[in-house]
Amino acid sequence: MELRHLRYFLAVAEELRFARAAEKLHIEQSPLSRAIKELEEELGVALFVRTTRSTRLTHAGTLFLEHVRRVLAALEQARDSVKAAANGFHGQLRVALSDGITPSRLPTLLALCRQEEPEVEIRFFEVPLSRQIKGLHDDLYDVGFAQSDEVGDGIVTLPAWSDALMVAVPDRHPLLAHKRIPLEELLRYPLVLCDPQVCEGHAKHVERVLRRADMEPLIAERVATCDLMMALVSAGFALGLAGAAHIAASREPGVVARPLASRVPPLTTYLLRLDGNPSDELARFIERVQTIELLKTPRPIRGRRSDPPEELMP
Repeated sequence: MELRHLRYFLAVAEELRFARAAEKLHIEQSPLSRAIKELEEELGVALFVRTTRSTRLTHAGTLFLEHVRRVLAALEQARDSVKAAANGFHGQLRVALSDGITPSRLPTLLALCRQEEPEVEIRFFEVPLSRQIKGLHDDLYDVGFAQSDEVGDGIVTLPAWSDALMVAVPDRHPLLAHKRIPLEELLRYPLVLCDPQVCEGHAKHVERVLRRADMEPLIAERVATCDLMMALVSAGFALGLAGAAHIAASREPGVVARPLASRVPPLTTYLLRLDGNPSDELARFIERVQTIELLKTPRPIRGRRSDPPEELMP
């Protein structure tokens, strides 16, 4: 089994079309088909079910895909570590990000790390929460951030920082008559929410808030980023639910932040790591994360109508 077999298999598994996979790999389809056949013969199992109309993974192929992704990720990280060492770095931290990260927190954290320990390279990986948890167990990541502490056994969660959950409202919307928006009034209008497949922790938190009312929300769209959410809110497409800092950081015009009338828990970002004694580098990183709240001071949303700054605080 050669490395190319794994790369070819991954391309076909992701595309589920041999023609598209070959185009992605910049090779002809015939050598790709031969390589997959060689791989299946060596493993003694069929990895794909192929018909004239479709290609799908077998059960064995699905299991193999998990291992292949882990092997290729480990090889890539090994290569990056060697390059980092050649460039003068004496250590590396692999940080997974799920649910996004509160604006201004990441630049502050990175600046602190560069100031105090510039010889340690920090690499970031944006992944769904399920992949972050698996990656922590598989030693693909050293630490992660997510807006959920429901991560199963073997992983420690530490609250890192919190952000008030706010309603993003288009300018001149009828709901702006309320300084604090009743949940029942909010649910009378279409909503744009984060995709739970991409932002699992954020989506679960918002879902718990919406379930407080005995009404079914009208979800107009699911999005992967707060940037797209703010763009749709600005266009008057729907209302959004996001952290106050994300609304404040949005460059979209005509977006107004309003709190809900009822008290709701803030969006808390947690630091995730494997249970056990952390390395010295990771321990120092965690200490810096815990100082971020002391360095950051709440700021009002400038340039748009909003409640007083204290309303933005969790």
